[in-house]
Amino acid sequence: MTRRTVRIAMNGVTGRMGYRQHLVRSILALREQGGLDLGNGETLWPEPVLVGRREPALRALAERHGLTEWSTDLDAVLADDGIDIYFDAQVTSARAEAITKAIHAGKHVYTEKPTAADLAGALELARLATEKGVKHGVVQDKLFLPGLLKLKRLIDGGFFGEILSVRGEFGYWVFEGDWQDAQRPSWNYRTEDGGGIVVDMFPHWEYVLHELFGRVTSVTAQVATHVPRRWDEQGKPYEATADDAAYGIFQLEGGAIAQINSSWTVRVNRDELVEFQVDGTHGSAVAGLRNCRVQHRSATPKPVWNPDIPATEPFRDQWQEIPDNAEFDNGFKAQWELFLRHVTLGEPYHWDLLAGARGVQLAELGLKSAAEGRRLDVPEVSL
Repeated sequence: MTRRTVRIAMNGVTGRMGYRQHLVRSILALREQGGLDLGNGETLWPEPVLVGRREPALRALAERHGLTEWSTDLDAVLADDGIDIYFDAQVTSARAEAITKAIHAGKHVYTEKPTAADLAGALELARLATEKGVKHGVVQDKLFLPGLLKLKRLIDGGFFGEILSVRGEFGYWVFEGDWQDAQRPSWNYRTEDGGGIVVDMFPHWEYVLHELFGRVTSVTAQVATHVPRRWDEQGKPYEATADDAAYGIFQLEGGAIAQINSSWTVRVNRDELVEFQVDGTHGSAVAGLRNCRVQHRSATPKPVWNPDIPATEPFRDQWQEIPDNAEFDNGFKAQWELFLRHVTLGEPYHWDLLAGARGVQLAELGLKSAAEGRRLDVPEVSL
């Protein structure tokens, strides 16, 4: 078996998501399994080049995982003709500039979202990448979650009949940082640093809704900063300027309506940190990160509203669990594999920078809807 090496500049891997999901559970996991099997006796070997601002952190990561290449000089890395792919997991405010440099350097681009601070910037990245002829992809990891893969299986099999509505609940309590450390970095709560739950989560909801149920055609949103004072990584108090909760209603092409609540100020009383309930004329489903339960019309109970007596039915027990029927790999790793095959073999890949721009657009319009107190249409984006 022959081995082909692809060198990947990975910028932002000292951060939580970049390190855990992209470096360790994706690229290093591919190396641990012997590389990516391309077929015809060929294996692709990913060689990461760690990039970031903090030299001690990069050196420590490289030593921990037996890697030899790291740099704090992005320009020098991009000038290296041996680098094939640029990956970005930096803070949002630094992303567009770095991706632009990578495209001009002729590198294929794979990036976290949001791809830019606004729609104009996101579309410019998509146009530039298309003009320069580089391959490009945007992380849309939730499509590869076991729970949503099971949900897609139901949709593709016609289980729901006509889909009427989608209800989503996402979130958990992020500690303020005073008496317990916060689970998220402090920049998430500062608008000036690219923070806010709308900017973070509406791009996710755009691709989930678009891929599974239909394009979002209008949005109505209400946002809030429920916890206005937090404490940063050094234990210093700061004023939260970004939204920490968002309540959105999305009209979908075809007529279905989606309602999704996103919050870092909610205590969890559900089975998973994110759950979607889909109701259709023939059946309903509740899907989370890993699990999916269904209730068909033939097995739907007939409750009667009577607030004067205790509930007489165990409603949660009346749902059927969907079996795995397959082994599900890490969602980030699964998408990395598809992008690497796209780059090396030219296989189809449609989660590109234009798809990323749709997510930026929905976040932008969601914030505008909340500020103006009205429903806004979501036009189709194009180059």
